[in-house]
Amino acid sequence: MRDPHERVAVFVDGANMFYAQRLLGWHLDFARVLAYCTREREWSNAFYYTGVPVPSNTSQRDFLTALRHLGCTIREKSMKDTQDSESQTVIRQASLEIEIVVDLFNTAARYDVAVLLSGDGDFERAVEMLRSKGKEIIGMGTRGMISAELENACDRYVKLEDIRSEVEKIR
Repeated sequence: MRDPHERVAVFVDGANMFYAQRLLGWHLDFARVLAYCTREREWSNAFYYTGVPVPSNTSQRDFLTALRHLGCTIREKSMKDTQDSESQTVIRQASLEIEIVVDLFNTAARYDVAVLLSGDGDFERAVEMLRSKGKEIIGMGTRGMISAELENACDRYVKLEDIRSEVEKIR
């Protein structure tokens, strides 16, 4: 039985989850994801980090509005185009790792457990530091997109495939 007074914060790497859903071939229902992450515990806060194209598109705006209605704080950054020097292809991205790490540390006094939806190994050191301060860190992601470093740094790592029936968007 979990401590119902344990406070949970959820941090969603939007780009990572976008590609995870593509790989999975099914979509996450973020209301169900939040419910899964916080069941039998107190919800402290939830953050969703995403790059936004300029100009933004309607479907993404609608999705972010729905997340706000769920109580999520949205952190947005404009996407920038860069050119891959080898393939000469244009890559559109917005790097939000720093924003995620800042929020993980800045809100640490408000949670006991942090759920990080990402497979990005760049979070390894931040996760290790938070664990050394007594925080429980649960990672969530998709097989094939989880860095070994992040998986090993977390207290435990939940594969989305294993909880599909609890977090999949029902159409």
